[in-house]
Amino acid sequence: MLIGQYTHELDPKKRLTLPAKWRKDLGKKVVITNGFDGSLFIFTEKEWGKIAEKLAQTSFGNADSRGLNRVMLAHAFELDIDAAGRVLIPDTLKDQASLTSKVVLAGMFSRIELWDEENWKKYSTKALGEADALASKLSDLGML
Repeated sequence: MLIGQYTHELDPKKRLTLPAKWRKDLGKKVVITNGFDGSLFIFTEKEWGKIAEKLAQTSFGNADSRGLNRVMLAHAFELDIDAAGRVLIPDTLKDQASLTSKVVLAGMFSRIELWDEENWKKYSTKALGEADALASKLSDLGML
């Protein structure tokens, strides 16, 4: 289970050390791709297989489906986790998420969100301020 948040630094070679607590769950390879709200998503191979299968089953006749497939599938990279628990973040994704040296890895149960530290702070502050209203909306929908 991937939960909690960790602040780490990208090394000069753009390698990211994954939290030791998560490494057993992650295995030897992960998949990284565009996320939402300015983040990147990191999935285990198994979880990525489920997501990719669902995306592949969407209709390519629908513009929204094509768009989401392009965002998620075309920008996905398989990454090997080295013996020190590090992965190399591809330049294109690093640039798209505006990652600087300090990043936050946020566990979202079945995926990790990778954020630039300053962007995470801004987003997290806003989300915490709206948490009560969001909980109320989700409760009205029967989701809480």
